[in-house]
Amino acid sequence: MVDNICAIATPYGVGAISIIRCSGPMAIELVNKIFKGKDLTKVKSHTIHHGYIMDNGEIVDDVLCNVYIAPRSFDGENMVEINCHGGVYVTNLVLQILLKNGFRLAERGEFSKRAFLNKKLDLTQAESIMDVISSTNRLALKGSQSSLRKSTYNLINKFRDKLLDIIAKIEVNIDYPEYDDAIVVTNEYLEPVISEMILDMKEILKNSEISTIAIHGIKTCIVGKPNVGKSSLLNTLLDEEKAIVSSVAGTTRDMVEGSINLGNVTLHLIDTAGIHESNDLVESIGIKKSAKAIEEADLIFLVLDSSEELSNEDNELLKLTENKKRIIIANKIDLEPKWNIDGAIYISTKNKEGLKELEERILEITNINTFESLDGNYLNNTRQIDLMRKAYDSLISAKESCDLNNDVDLIEIDIRSAFDYLGEITGEASPDELITALFTKFCLGK
Repeated sequence: MVDNICAIATPYGVGAISIIRCSGPMAIELVNKIFKGKDLTKVKSHTIHHGYIMDNGEIVDDVLCNVYIAPRSFDGENMVEINCHGGVYVTNLVLQILLKNGFRLAERGEFSKRAFLNKKLDLTQAESIMDVISSTNRLALKGSQSSLRKSTYNLINKFRDKLLDIIAKIEVNIDYPEYDDAIVVTNEYLEPVISEMILDMKEILKNSEISTIAIHGIKTCIVGKPNVGKSSLLNTLLDEEKAIVSSVAGTTRDMVEGSINLGNVTLHLIDTAGIHESNDLVESIGIKKSAKAIEEADLIFLVLDSSEELSNEDNELLKLTENKKRIIIANKIDLEPKWNIDGAIYISTKNKEGLKELEERILEITNINTFESLDGNYLNNTRQIDLMRKAYDSLISAKESCDLNNDVDLIEIDIRSAFDYLGEITGEASPDELITALFTKFCLGK
């Protein structure tokens, strides 16, 4: 049995309007019990009605109620959205009245989960709702809206349709060998079809590296030895005093974070403790965190002091980050530079010189300016990409089996695996536990 649920769907706090979303088989009847105005059980779907929320015969608030009759609603259930005044007290009071009149408080993401279960959304659309809400730049919004319009679903379904066609033909060959009109599925038939899909998936995975940066930003770690200007760089980019700046080495003992938009890319900046040998216990913990941040970062800003000769610590950091996507930043060019490294960006955080060149290098290294030309041929998050990689690996295995001239029924096992992995992207083959875990990331009223 489906419960009747409710939750505040707008940001918590003082504002002009708060919206409380109610959903369930009895949602309209239950709201109608506490609503003074037109009988909501007799109105048409997608209509708005003025009235009052009542409690023990007293008016609590002057509201507008939007009524949506199943299945023509966001989640496929009967729904009422109560637009009340936006004060914290009055919003919570209306919510409490709903809870004592047959509703329970919705779990995080439960409205979107119901929309998915009622086939109003596929899993990629549900994920894109939160991406739209959290968009920080134009490209992030465009990519999220594209998925909300089912571009990701359609992309995945093209692959699944091809794989399903192959599976069906193999099954006909196995179960009905006497059927003359069936295409005989051989290794020679399978190999070019599988190879084409492998190439298409490879292109999508490549494009998805760019799309995830556009939509979710790029985790950027600022590293360097103590006192080279890491915190000054963070503060300069953020245009605020986020980190303490001091000439005393080791001032930054833990990671300091902040986000910034540079054009159409969002950088999630992490200023780390200077990496060097230290006997200070607290500082040593900060250095260990810095090493882990380097390992997990998508992009490294390696900051070096251009006014001093490169030290052993500098050279160690150059070696430590050489296999990472990085930008070498030579700071303090307001002083006389003592060295030159090809490809380094020379800046002065003191005089704010070279920052334009740094921004151009970031856009170049992330390929973010190519995003709009991808035309929806990408995935939107790590979960989707990981599943596509598994499907890709399954098809690689199937192709290798074709090359080894293995039996077709053995090759079918890998083809089915690819089909199932792709189904998990859209939610058509996702286990219940995964669905629950995904929707707990949502807001209460979503």
